[in-house]
Amino acid sequence: MTDAALPAPHTLPITAVIFDMDGLLLDTEGLYTRSTQAIAERFGKTFDWQLKQHSLGLGALPFAQLIVERLALPITPQQFLDEREPMLQRLFAQVQPMPGAAELVRHLSAQGVPIAVATSSRQHYVDLKSRPHADWFALFDAIVTPDDPEVHAAKPAPDLFAVAAQRIGAVPARTLAFEDSPNGVLSAVAAGLRAIAVPDAAMDRGLYPQATAILGSLREFQPQQWGLPPMPTAA
Repeated sequence: MTDAALPAPHTLPITAVIFDMDGLLLDTEGLYTRSTQAIAERFGKTFDWQLKQHSLGLGALPFAQLIVERLALPITPQQFLDEREPMLQRLFAQVQPMPGAAELVRHLSAQGVPIAVATSSRQHYVDLKSRPHADWFALFDAIVTPDDPEVHAAKPAPDLFAVAAQRIGAVPARTLAFEDSPNGVLSAVAAGLRAIAVPDAAMDRGLYPQATAILGSLREFQPQQWGLPPMPTAA
């Protein structure tokens, strides 16, 4: 077969899937908003949607740097993180799955599709958030975090998705990423993956020019359109 006859990367059937976590698998973004706004209010500031939409997908320290700088908070980024930590630990015990997340993960795992998580949350936060959902989080073949020794840069750099793909033996051109943030989509595409955006309803869809598709929720995903086994039909 000549090179000209080879299928384009974007038409190859998908054989592996990598998920973001916050705001995609777990409904944590509101918890981050509550804790960040609580700190901002101490200084008479407001953490609004205009700022939030540009902070999605960032690692903890870049997020703190952005908030402290944009809101002109009289604290350091590390002080911000230290103050937020106990709030998040309390809130994470209440975190709920996003619509369709557990069902899709269980389906792909049952069908033998390699699946992974590539998250901007550090490992101890992953442990806290996933504890109430340990049954289906145990189905992932790999969970890659920023404190992994092979990850040298957070999203939008490609490291998290590239390492996750390598861990599950996935070919990037045949791997699908699910992301809710623009930074996450950029990260996945930079790693050679195709990305489906599942943004918050308030997000500007124009912030996702590199996404292959945009969905309202994971429940809208039709695996068979990507060469994956279809979801079982309801009885």
